Amino acid sequence: MTDPDIQEHIKALIDEEHRLRGALSAGEISPDDEHERLQRVEVELDQCWDLLRQRRAAREYGAPSTEPAVRPPGTVENYLQ
Repeated sequence: MTDPDIQEHIKALIDEEHRLRGALSAGEISPDDEHERLQRVEVELDQCWDLLRQRRAAREYGAPSTEPAVRPPGTVENYLQ
């Protein structure tokens, strides 16, 4: 997966997030469905952003050629800001 692929996937997830919010507003899905599906989208977004940052850092600092990997939700969801 390339950086543009990751960025395109991020865009698709953001579009899905907007679609879910619109579907809730239009009464097409229940608040529980929206919450559950949004939670999955947000975790996947966090994983994509994390992967993109890993890849950029590896290039910037000349890290070994091992490909950065998607980290588990428990890792990316528990970062301290």
